[in-house]
Amino acid sequence: MPVFDGSTLRRHHRIAGDAVVVGSGAGGAIATAELAAAGWNVVILEEGGYFTGQHLSGSVSFAFTRLYRNGGLTGTIGRPPIIVPLGRCVGGTTTINSGTCYRTPDFVLQRWERDFGLEGATALEEDYSAIERDLHIKPVPDHLYGPANGRIQEAVERILGWRGSRIPRNEDGCIATARCAFGCPSDGKLAMNVTKIPEAVARGATLWVHARVRRILLDGHRAVGVVADALTPEGRPTGAQLDVVAGLVVVAAGALHTPALLQASGVRNPWLGRNLHLHPATRVVALFPEPIRGWHEVPQAYNIDEFIPSGIFIQGQFVPPEVQAAAIPGFGRTHAERMRAFERMASFGALISDESSGRVWSAGTSVTPLAWYTLSKRDVRKLLFAIARTAEAFFAAGAMEVYSGVAALPVLRDRTEIATLESARVRPSQLDVMAFHPMGTARAGAAPLSVCDPWGRVYGYRGLAVADASLFPTSNRINPQLTIMALVRRNAREWIARGY
Repeated sequence: MPVFDGSTLRRHHRIAGDAVVVGSGAGGAIATAELAAAGWNVVILEEGGYFTGQHLSGSVSFAFTRLYRNGGLTGTIGRPPIIVPLGRCVGGTTTINSGTCYRTPDFVLQRWERDFGLEGATALEEDYSAIERDLHIKPVPDHLYGPANGRIQEAVERILGWRGSRIPRNEDGCIATARCAFGCPSDGKLAMNVTKIPEAVARGATLWVHARVRRILLDGHRAVGVVADALTPEGRPTGAQLDVVAGLVVVAAGALHTPALLQASGVRNPWLGRNLHLHPATRVVALFPEPIRGWHEVPQAYNIDEFIPSGIFIQGQFVPPEVQAAAIPGFGRTHAERMRAFERMASFGALISDESSGRVWSAGTSVTPLAWYTLSKRDVRKLLFAIARTAEAFFAAGAMEVYSGVAALPVLRDRTEIATLESARVRPSQLDVMAFHPMGTARAGAAPLSVCDPWGRVYGYRGLAVADASLFPTSNRINPQLTIMALVRRNAREWIARGY
């Protein structure tokens, strides 16, 4: 597949198209594929490189260097500072996630439509179904599920009586390498780098990698293209510049970078950059008396559904020892002894749908975002509740110890200590917290409350649209990539039908 590489540019280069798409993740790839299928001449720009299974071995160091933004350390400032891992490669974060593909709950979509004016939010059935067919989205099958997931499911559903389910994933040919978060070495995970991007290029789209968009070109209140800096594979500017002239600019850089780029380009809207929502999370690890060997299973295969209406989702998770080590309590010999038992460990992510919200600014004319986010007391309590329920599930499944990620009580040795953990007075800084799925910073809906109209078009600007989770009016309560794809598919078809 032909790919143009900004790192090879030796002088300024100028091209033209009907549309230019900034970012190749869940939203950008779908927008490009839909526009290209309709015969539009589309240019898609990606800051990172292009990697598929032939380049990937599941190496953690390679992934953090080449697939993740800032080595996996992109984050927010506030109380506490929170790491938000993001992709920086073709496919964006779809290349480094575990393939989890949920529809947003109906009650959330109804609220988006009713309270925020996001017209048609409850009418995404056709778009959801089309994406699910295209990406072979289905619950994890038996041969990938594994005994550890089965053991947790048995405890959750039969002993505790909670609702749970196998996680739907975009996969075809998965061989359970357990390296989803570090780039799928088999291309069995149907991320955008192996599906919609190649599909779009086959239909005439032009892909540039190592090209970081610095500014959207505005002629008054009309977008006419973008200016991008050519980068080395390591991400340093080469001094060359790529200009793309287009009648439609689609910004799909993610909910941190999209508002920063719009602000740095002179777009003005009082809501732009506000309303940042995340899924704060902590990793809960259990030690079992016998081997678990989670590397033989799909990392995210089972979800505890019982608490989703309360904004809590607890999902299976496996990471290799060099990543898991940071979540294991203790120092020196104590830590080393615990890590020697790695094959007997299982881990789940306890995530919450936040009530907190933050804000994103651009640093002057820079497209580097500054994100402020403080975890509220209510969300701290909600996280403690999620951790407690995860520990409860692990002990019901026969765990000997649970590592909570809470500094006040890092090791739970039996279920009687769960109540102590749950009632502890805990500051945000005492939680081993990270976050995923930033959203909401250019929300779509009715004009008084929103940056974009219900179809992602930026209010007050012609030829300018957003196509990522920035559009979500609130947290969507669950992993968002499928809803990003469905919403952008719907929006792109509207742009095509109306000539934008």
